[in-house]
Amino acid sequence: MQNLHYKYDGLIFDMDGTLADTMPAHFLAWCRSMAEHGIDFPEERFYALGGVPASEIIDLLAQEQGLCVDAHAIAEAKEVLFLELLGDVQPVVPIKAIAEWHRAHLPMAIATGSPKWVAEKILKALGIREWFDAVVGAECVAHSKPAPDVYLRAAELIGVDPRRCHAFEDTALGVQAAKNAGMTVVNIHTLL
Repeated sequence: MQNLHYKYDGLIFDMDGTLADTMPAHFLAWCRSMAEHGIDFPEERFYALGGVPASEIIDLLAQEQGLCVDAHAIAEAKEVLFLELLGDVQPVVPIKAIAEWHRAHLPMAIATGSPKWVAEKILKALGIREWFDAVVGAECVAHSKPAPDVYLRAAELIGVDPRRCHAFEDTALGVQAAKNAGMTVVNIHTLL
């Protein structure tokens, strides 16, 4: 396994689809919550919007489909449904191995488009919460991915210059966010 320790001072991981294989559970929760409100959310679009906070996705889709909905209420309902499915979530094994390899040597953080409390529950369910010095969720920053805010905040919380951080991502928006923060980024699909 590549040892990133010598080249970087900190590691920052996206959560959904990168460190945890949550995407199938998220998509199922999305399908159920959106169907109740007549909102169409094709799977291809779901993956394209990975990393964008739920309420922003709901507002975007509702506007496109000419619907008026309470995005925050739907987002909360979607997270409740997702938590019901949390027991089925597994780690993305190669990425978890990278985190495990470096956890005693480098400060590490999570930078996610999900709410922080959801990320905390996922990390605890996977038994790896203590590996990370900080968790930054969508509500912790002003602008969502592809803006660099979530990555910059994570670097700040672990006390590492963003240019000395190595980021791990699974979506185009997430890769762009980490690049916008000045980080070197690994698209995990090149490792799997």
